[in-house]
Formats: sequence, C-alpha cells, structure tokens
Amino acid sequence: VEGKVAQAENVRAALKLVSTGEAALGIVYATDAHAEKGVKVIGTFPEDSHPPIIYPVAQTADSKDKDTPAFLKCLQSAKAAALFKDQGFTVLAPSN
Repeated sequence: VEGKVAQAENVRAALKLVSTGEAALGIVYATDAHAEKGVKVIGTFPEDSHPPIIYPVAQTADSKDKDTPAFLKCLQSAKAAALFKDQGFTVLAPSN
C-alpha cells in the first residue's frame, strides 16, 4: 500500500480527501462515511480485526452540574437511540 495511501491528520481530513476525489480510497469510521453522501463504502474490516469502537459518556469526578442526570437520561432515551441509529451508530445498552 505504500505510495497508494494518502496520510491525513485525522479521519475527517481523510474523508474529505476521498469525497473531493483527491484520494481514491480512505479508511474512516463507518459513522463518518455515513455522514458524507459523496462517498460509497466499498468494504469493512472484519469485526474480529479490532476492538469495538465505543463512545462512552462520562462526568468528571468533581462535577457539580445538576443537569447531568437529566442529560444522561436524554442520551439513553428511545428518541436519542433513533437519532444515533439514523447517523450510523450502534446503540448499546447502558452499562451503569
């Protein structure tokens, strides 16, 4: 692949190289590819080739924000799950 791979600063930069035609192929997160209508996913890595990509939600230990429980409840709602799925994410059950 040396000489055929365009190095990019981050996944969004790689996606832009592909969407503008500056690069023929790129490796990006499925959700980023899903968000860019100008690209077509032509393959995916096998699930067992890498650890799962998980975006956790966290609060700092010393946070005093009283809105955090409501925000977390909102993120775990059916409406939020539908929005996440619409953007290409797989919604996991809360781990508490």
